[in-house]
Amino acid sequence: QVQLVESGGGLVQAGDSLRLSCAASGRTLSRYSMGWFRQAPGKEREFVAAISWSGGNRYYADAVKGRFTISRDNTVYLQMNSLKPEDTAVYYCAASNRIVVGHRPYEYNYWGQGTQVTVSS
Repeated sequence: QVQLVESGGGLVQAGDSLRLSCAASGRTLSRYSMGWFRQAPGKEREFVAAISWSGGNRYYADAVKGRFTISRDNTVYLQMNSLKPEDTAVYYCAASNRIVVGHRPYEYNYWGQGTQVTVSS
C-alpha cells in the first residue's frame, strides 16, 4: 500500500506560481510512474501531467503545456507558473505500477487526498 501526501496548494492571483509536492509515507516512489490530476467543482477528474519512473519521459495536458513542469526525486513536484483562474481545482497526486505512463485515472493505483489550488482573477 502506498500512501501519498500532497502539499503546496493555496490561494494565488492570476499570473502567480505555485509548486505542489507529493511524497509517499514510509515508502519510496522510485518504482512508480507518477501523475498529477485535477478536479474542478462539477467536472470530471482530468489529467494534468505525468512522469515515468525514471524521470526520462514527461507528459502534459495541452491546457498546461509550457506553464507546468513535473519533476521527481524522492518526491514528485508540479511547478505551476502563469496560473490562470481556470486552473482552480483540487489537485491529486497518483502512482501507477504500469510500465506505460497513463493519462487516465483508472491507470493509477494509488491516490493522495488532494490539495486545493485557487487562482483569483
